[in-house]
Amino acid sequence: MNSTALDALLSARHSCRAYLPDEVPRDVIVDILTAAGRVPSWCNAQPWQVEVTGKAETDRLRDALFTHAQTASHAPDVPFPAAYSGAHQARRRNCGWQLYEAVGVEKGDRAASTAQMMENFRFFGAPHMALITAPAELGPYAYLDCGGLITAFTLAAQARGLGTIPQAAVASFAPFLRDWFDIGDDRVILAGIAFGYPDKNHPANAFRTDRADLSEWVTWHD
Repeated sequence: MNSTALDALLSARHSCRAYLPDEVPRDVIVDILTAAGRVPSWCNAQPWQVEVTGKAETDRLRDALFTHAQTASHAPDVPFPAAYSGAHQARRRNCGWQLYEAVGVEKGDRAASTAQMMENFRFFGAPHMALITAPAELGPYAYLDCGGLITAFTLAAQARGLGTIPQAAVASFAPFLRDWFDIGDDRVILAGIAFGYPDKNHPANAFRTDRADLSEWVTWHD
């Protein structure tokens, strides 16, 4: 792949929030996982373990998780951010309002914004979900390695015409997922990735977030 093709993939990739119901063939998913598994990791430990659901199991899980999320308290294995401030808060809010505007949620409509947020636990209608876990004993650097896997997964999926959205929200109910997938306490639940063929006509997929200028996050030392 040349640099132009890679740049095009990076530019085209976005967080897909509406999917067609069609199941992705198993060999396509295998190809995506195989490509993603080529990312670097500390000492080549390759700490990730991935639980992948087929369409029928995704449907069963989405119904159960959505019901659980109605009343359960959040209990992620990895603490969520204590706060967003400054530019980080501004970017977060801008992304949220772009989504709400696209799907017709008006400012101040708490019920509608909550309903849209809860779609996280339906995986936005995706036919598949990949749950990413890492060994607890390896600590935060394994989490960084898994972040690389998530990025590579989304790009490999994009290259094959699929949409994806990495979901920290799914990991907020770690005990539920631990029971569902029979994951031991020796592993940390990090994130989910909803994926499938994108519904390109859905308004939730009609907007794109921007990216900060290099001057905001790069310091040159000449």
